[in-house]
Amino acid sequence: MGRSTLSKLVLALSVWSNGVAGIDLDLTSDDNIKSVAKTIVADMVQYYSSTPGVIISNIPGQLPGPPANPTITNAGYFWWEGGAMFGALIDYWYYTGDTTYNDMTSQALQHQSGPNHDYLPQNQTLGMGNDDQGFWAMSAMTAAELGFPNPPEGSPQWLALVQAVYNIQVPKIDQVCGGGLRWQAYTFLNGYKYKNSISNGCLFNMAARLALYTGNSSYADQAEKTWEWMEGVGFIDAKHNVYDGAGVDNNCTEIYKAQFSYNAGIFLHGAAAMYKFTGSDVWKTRLQTLLTQTVAIFFPDGIAYEVACEKALIHCSIDMLSYKAYLTRWMAASTKWAPFITDTVMPLLATSAAAAAKQCSGSPADRPNGRMCGLSWSKGEAWDGTSGIGQEMAALQVIQGNLIKGAKDPLTNATGGTSKGDPAAGTGDPTSLDPTLLKPLTTGDKAGAGILTAIVVAVILSGLIWVSLPDGNMNWRGK
Repeated sequence: MGRSTLSKLVLALSVWSNGVAGIDLDLTSDDNIKSVAKTIVADMVQYYSSTPGVIISNIPGQLPGPPANPTITNAGYFWWEGGAMFGALIDYWYYTGDTTYNDMTSQALQHQSGPNHDYLPQNQTLGMGNDDQGFWAMSAMTAAELGFPNPPEGSPQWLALVQAVYNIQVPKIDQVCGGGLRWQAYTFLNGYKYKNSISNGCLFNMAARLALYTGNSSYADQAEKTWEWMEGVGFIDAKHNVYDGAGVDNNCTEIYKAQFSYNAGIFLHGAAAMYKFTGSDVWKTRLQTLLTQTVAIFFPDGIAYEVACEKALIHCSIDMLSYKAYLTRWMAASTKWAPFITDTVMPLLATSAAAAAKQCSGSPADRPNGRMCGLSWSKGEAWDGTSGIGQEMAALQVIQGNLIKGAKDPLTNATGGTSKGDPAAGTGDPTSLDPTLLKPLTTGDKAGAGILTAIVVAVILSGLIWVSLPDGNMNWRGK
């Protein structure tokens, strides 16, 4: 080999190792899109299970973490993002037909539902947000809608899990600020005095989709109330900007006007479900106006962009690195319920997917494969130096979303949906509102109950000292 040829090879290897190659994506070929999705999803799952059958955290459904600080992007993940990731795996199966991760996904969604099958597992009490619970429930809703294999008889069923979360959250709406859910699930948690768009967006999204799936208009009534409250309090303004939230001490009048892509996406998706359910021009206008503003804010140059932090990635928390996954997931899904937005959505998914594939060019020290995905899609093949579940999930969702036109329509009870529901799920358990309460003991439970009570209450109360400390930042988890 001559010196010139050797020099060129060394240079090429150097360029590849520094992340300027990208994944070869051909959006004109469904087979190529599926192949690229298969590569990315495998890299994403490695963060959860690096060896088949072995879960890194040793807990089904739980990602490694949580991080000690939400701005430390290589130290683990918060609980809610696991629920989001398994939703992405359901979408992957839906788009590609690949069943590789189905058993893993089903196990995770059932295990993390907790002892009462309501996505309030006891080991997450000290960090439980209404939005956290909602993200797991929305993945269960996706399972029901897309006909994901049902759990065995006697196990918690997808639809019933969503109904349980809905039934727990609706009674939590109070009249502070005229209504709306608080961010955190329990009174003793830091953030309980904050009402935000994502918690109310989860409830809105669940309610709209439950109405569409079951045909029960009472769910649609709640979705309508939530939207109207969001507009009334100013979290959704006249142009349909969706702002983060506000503290309750000032009656939600001092709005934190940061805009995050998943806030826009979650209301867009729910509005599409409401349009499908009602056929109303009111919901058509709301959906179209929200989409127009979402495109204006989050798609400069036609490529999805996280405006709150992407310009300077040091400002992105571990959570924010995943937000574009949900925006693009919900934009694609919304076209099935509101076909009139397809001509706006699909070109954006195409340009964003092409850019995302180029950004999958990284070789971090722990995964030097030359294809790990960064967040900064607009930077092309110049890898931005970040990697993780959020970035992989975002690339996966925007790329596989380009298969939506050929995918089957979401199911309802009336169109072949088989997931079993329970309209009373989640009711009658006071611990869902106050986890320091214990269920009434049966005769068989009484032995040792005093010791158990002391241990549980002591653990919870000791944790409250830490989680209740004010830090002056309602966005402490980046959410």
